[in-house]
Amino acid sequence: MSQSTPRAEITHYDALVYVMVMASAVDSAMSDTELERIGQIARSLPVFDGFDDDLLTEIARDCANILSGPEGMDIALEIIRDALPKRLYDTAYALAVEIMSVDRVVSAEEIRLLQLIRDRLHLDKLTCAAIERGAIARYRPA
Repeated sequence: MSQSTPRAEITHYDALVYVMVMASAVDSAMSDTELERIGQIARSLPVFDGFDDDLLTEIARDCANILSGPEGMDIALEIIRDALPKRLYDTAYALAVEIMSVDRVVSAEEIRLLQLIRDRLHLDKLTCAAIERGAIARYRPA
């Protein structure tokens, strides 16, 4: 993968896309279903109002470049924390859970990433449990 220079200013949109890309990539298998869901989310959720979804691929590539470097996960988590207003921390966590839930199987790597996100964003366990429980209900087969 070529090393491109990340965009100068990281917006809350970028940070939320980073979270979703990390959630998809953490188990080393970015499924088409997960990538499709990232696009759907970026086009439909109110938190993405005003987002130019033509930038989605570029932002995802920037995140992948960061993750491939030394201490990439820590750096990406710092970028996310610094770029997001505190009121969007639980939104970021919810988006990570959403992407991980698409495949209906959550790996140990994904659980560890959720713990890292929770800790880095100082989210309380009750809020995280509620978000996770909501995803279980949404993705439960009939």
